[in-house]
Amino acid sequence: MESFSLILAIVVVTALAFDFTNGFHDTANAMATTISTGALKPKVAVAMSAVLNLVGAFLSVEVANTISKGLVDEAGIRPEVIFAALVGAILWNLLTWLVGLPSSSSHALMGGLIGATVASAGFGAVHGDVLVTKVLLPAIAAPLVAGIAAMFATRLTYRMGRGADTKASEKGYRAGQIASAGLVSLAHGTNDAQKTMGIITLALVAGGAVAPDSDPPMWVILSAGLAIALGTYLGGWRIIRTMGKGLTDLQPQQGFAAQTSAATVILASSHLGFSLSTTHSVSGSVMGAGLGRKGGVVRWSTATRMFVAWGLTLPAAALVAAIAEWVCGFGSWGTAVVAVFLVASSAAIWKISRREVVDHTNVNDHDTPEAASEEPAGVVTQAIAAVTPPPAGPSEELSATIPAPATADPQAPSAASTV
Repeated sequence: MESFSLILAIVVVTALAFDFTNGFHDTANAMATTISTGALKPKVAVAMSAVLNLVGAFLSVEVANTISKGLVDEAGIRPEVIFAALVGAILWNLLTWLVGLPSSSSHALMGGLIGATVASAGFGAVHGDVLVTKVLLPAIAAPLVAGIAAMFATRLTYRMGRGADTKASEKGYRAGQIASAGLVSLAHGTNDAQKTMGIITLALVAGGAVAPDSDPPMWVILSAGLAIALGTYLGGWRIIRTMGKGLTDLQPQQGFAAQTSAATVILASSHLGFSLSTTHSVSGSVMGAGLGRKGGVVRWSTATRMFVAWGLTLPAAALVAAIAEWVCGFGSWGTAVVAVFLVASSAAIWKISRREVVDHTNVNDHDTPEAASEEPAGVVTQAIAAVTPPPAGPSEELSATIPAPATADPQAPSAASTV
């Protein structure tokens, strides 16, 4: 390593801080359904997810190379630009965590990088073809593909389980959920830890510490894996509650179908080098699983708020990053001002979150506004119900009506929240 300046050290530390927020922000992707159905205890679930996130970080560097070599032009990118990008991404992660919305950490990072790069070097420094083919198109396709796959997988699991003892069947699917949740955690580490690796590698190239077109050094891979694992272990309980309870009420069969579908999509995208949002994939699969069970529901009010957050992620992070880059352009004191603002804002968000604590002791409480509100049945659920075949036997009918542990009765008005 030829040089390692103070600003480069700040960028690396900030990138690892983003990786940490990515971990607790996206814990819900792997473990929300497993926790909500009672397949694993909350603390055991996040511990398992943390270990597998760390292992997944070592499986591939394709996504890291997409970010460090493909999204923006390395020439002319200064470490301050990357620092500004990370500020935008971290603040968006913390804000959406505070309100319990499962938005995309990946798109927050992409938006921050694009906004800071445009503010520094103009639109020409952003590779539009890479942005469209490896970021935007997967963002649209992932939830649709995962959702459709989960809906059909859910129907298949109930059809295959007809005639089986309900309790034995649900016990088996809870075991399957544990395995599929582990697969999602592994896929998350493979995909999301690499984004931080790519950002740090880009900063090292910009700072002259490594040669252009270099793969992430081993210390970068290890530190990124450890940061995302630690964040995962702490658990993003607010988002876990929304994903596990706010979108729909899941039974073990649905949880297994949702997680398996999402893991397949995420691992395939990582192999192809697509910077896929695991949040989009898992959220789509959860909604698909909710629609796949006869009598199942999706709370579209919660889903709508989530969709709005998805749409705002890229531009909001880009705007904050662009402003941060403009302030950093005034020199060292400007960079210091941005750093102080980031720390102060993060502390303020954490303090606000303490007013209503959500942790492993109450993550499965069913008293959220989304779970308690009544919404009239609407065209989406009605249309799905119209084409859902009736149960073929008494066991399937029973499995479609008995709720999972610690969830509200799906036949009760409080759980019939649809649009």
